[in-house]
Amino acid sequence: MTQTINGPKTKHSHWRDRFAVMFMALLLSAGLGLRPSPSFAETARIIPTPAFDEPTTQATSEVAVLAGGCFWGVQGVFQHVQGVTNAVSGYTGGDKSTAQYETVSMGTTGHAESVQITYDPRRITYGRILQIYFSVAHDPTEFNRQGPDVGTQYRSTIFPANADQSRIAKAYIAQLNQAHVFNAAIVTTIEPDQTFYPAEDYHQDFLTRNPTYPYIVFNDLPKIENLKRLFPDLYRSDPVLVAATRPSN
Repeated sequence: MTQTINGPKTKHSHWRDRFAVMFMALLLSAGLGLRPSPSFAETARIIPTPAFDEPTTQATSEVAVLAGGCFWGVQGVFQHVQGVTNAVSGYTGGDKSTAQYETVSMGTTGHAESVQITYDPRRITYGRILQIYFSVAHDPTEFNRQGPDVGTQYRSTIFPANADQSRIAKAYIAQLNQAHVFNAAIVTTIEPDQTFYPAEDYHQDFLTRNPTYPYIVFNDLPKIENLKRLFPDLYRSDPVLVAATRPSN
């Protein structure tokens, strides 16, 4: 289903107000000779690769589930990563009965907006997936928020599929914190044994289908550019879309 900006299902329906406030702030800053603080996207940089990663495997497909703010941008980033065969927006951390956007948006369900990333471990490892997640897809030092989005549903969380993923994630967070890679401590939580529930169709492939939507332009397109700039060996220009991976009726 194609989502319209003014439709009843529009995510961040209050964006127009925030956009107006942001625009006025930029005008005021320009008039006063001030510059707003740089965003995470503006300061994104390459970070160390994980010292501990998954072992060589003969498997052709594995799954990672990550949450880092609005799933539009996280999905969009990983759809442009070589070795990723699918990336689906959804909800993780709560019950199946509350895995709907209107309910999750209340911030009381335990769910986080998340993305289920299916990848070929022969082409990209779980550790490299996490490297992109921490350096490009979101700001891991923001607690229960990302940019303009606030609430537990926007928390930074890794949902490991198994014990190996959990060990890799814990070791990598410790490695990055010890190296003081970021200006603040990483607040990303690790929540095992959680079920992923796909989001509504109108949320899938949102970045690709709505490249001029103001939220996408300001918050998410810079992430795609950073992926291309910082990970040229892993960047793919044509995203792998959910719509293309679904069987036709």
